[in-house]
Amino acid sequence: MNLNCGLDLIGEVLYGKWKMRLLWFIEQGNKRPSELQRKIPDASRRVLNMQLKELEGHELITKKIYPVVPPKVEYSLTDFGKTLIPVIGAIGEWGDMNAERLQKVITRDAR
Repeated sequence: MNLNCGLDLIGEVLYGKWKMRLLWFIEQGNKRPSELQRKIPDASRRVLNMQLKELEGHELITKKIYPVVPPKVEYSLTDFGKTLIPVIGAIGEWGDMNAERLQKVITRDAR
């Protein structure tokens, strides 16, 4: 694996279907696993948990476990993770600006 290039590095950190959305939704205030599951219903709980763990390992989010029964878990962005939000926002804006074209090519390629 070549990690000498910034694009390779960010790809390694953000590779995963739901990671950018998870970061975005955590930044928007959705911090509990159940809230994130509701925001991304197409993702299985197992996959979301794996991707949250990877984001935590890459120091983009932190996990806080409250000592109550049943355990309460909340995620929040680290200062490092917060630096990605403008990048994710720019990618989302590009997607919005090109939505019609992207939908055409994606559905064409899916046939």
